[in-house]
Amino acid sequence: MLKAIKIFFEQHMTTELAADTQEHQLRLATAALLVEMMNQDEKVLEAEKQVVRQSLKDNFNLNDEESSELYQLAHEELNNATDYYQFTKLIAAYFSQPQKIKMIELLWQVAYADNHLDAYEEHMVRRIADLIYVPHHDFIQTKLRVQKKQS
Repeated sequence: MLKAIKIFFEQHMTTELAADTQEHQLRLATAALLVEMMNQDEKVLEAEKQVVRQSLKDNFNLNDEESSELYQLAHEELNNATDYYQFTKLIAAYFSQPQKIKMIELLWQVAYADNHLDAYEEHMVRRIADLIYVPHHDFIQTKLRVQKKQS
């Protein structure tokens, strides 16, 4: 009986811990890609920072402190990363298709935060869309939707 209880808790606690770790990694991957998008053109404006922080708050139901902490962790993670494939790999594997499309929309929002789309920004969104398996028509539709909101 005690052995069965022990096995039950080990299985459920391990699964819960793994789920928490996975959720943390996905949040960090999302934040890192948003921060990387912010850095694509020559200057980082306060408007871009605000869009990234607000996106993190809204999409992950975080408060200001949690959002800031995730933002800082994303910066640190990017400094240690050689490319953004490690982030897109996680998103491609664990996000649903609607979540992937939402990710592309968030990237477009950061790209358009300064009311100017840089060629490097567009290239990055296109590359990430390919890496996380977002179809081209969804890539275009999200771009148009964000452009319309900016107007």
